[in-house]
Amino acid sequence: VVYLVVFHLSFVMFVWSYGKTIFTSPATPSNEFCLSKADKEQYEKEERPESQQEILRRAAKDLPIYTTTASRAIRYCDRCQLIKPDRCHHCSACDVCVLKMDHHCPWVNNCVGFSNYKFFLLFLMYSLLYCLFVAATVLQYFIKFWTNELPDTHAKFHVLFLFFVAAMFFISILSLFSYHCWLVGKNRSTIETFRAPTFRNGPDKNGFSLGCSKNLKEVFGDEKKYWLLPIFTSLGDGCTFPTRLVIMDPEQLAVSSQNEPAKSSVANQSFPTRPLSESQNRLLAGDCQWVETGPEEENVKSG
Repeated sequence: VVYLVVFHLSFVMFVWSYGKTIFTSPATPSNEFCLSKADKEQYEKEERPESQQEILRRAAKDLPIYTTTASRAIRYCDRCQLIKPDRCHHCSACDVCVLKMDHHCPWVNNCVGFSNYKFFLLFLMYSLLYCLFVAATVLQYFIKFWTNELPDTHAKFHVLFLFFVAAMFFISILSLFSYHCWLVGKNRSTIETFRAPTFRNGPDKNGFSLGCSKNLKEVFGDEKKYWLLPIFTSLGDGCTFPTRLVIMDPEQLAVSSQNEPAKSSVANQSFPTRPLSESQNRLLAGDCQWVETGPEEENVKSG
């Protein structure tokens, strides 16, 4: 009875997570990131990159954008004709800009991003448990096969094949699942691992990390009872993310160390700050944002 219950439960959760990963549409940027008709026409008429960037900077002045390209330019998608939010990337396979894009997975024929990243993690976890369960139940017959205790029938080759397939899938999925668990703990996507996001103070691969506990809540939500269920509980809207960096000049560190409020904008700041949504504020409740002080990544609270 226990065998059947565990088997059916793991299979149901596996299929449920797999289906949610496949059929959940990738989240795309909201309309506020699209250029107005006038800006779009002016952008297409301009031939100089400097003039185009000036148009984009003017359009992005009220948007919650804190990252740029490596050359300090506004991240703009010519294909979708919109300003890319932080952590958003264009998927050539889906031909859309995907919020917090991780990668395009051929196994699910879908993009893995903000809308279905939790489902993808649960799919890996339940696949891992399912393969482990199959390998463990076939192990005794696999041992009998090598000790010649298994009857000489065609079924023994099926047992051998089933065990090797389950074991190989278990090993491969274990490595992938472990890698994504590490990514969740660091609050990074696969793309950000290979190309660190560029903030005002330069590239920082840990710019979105709020600590392991809060990073976990950002993906799975506040309610732990829903963590193992493939239902959407991720925090935020996918367009804005709390960061551990405060946009300020290094000279202002002396002021902030005296417990004076850190200024959110400076004279040459290109991207003014905007309040985060309620769900994202919960991640930072009771905590201060952080400021980098040097190459050793020593951090001091900004007051």
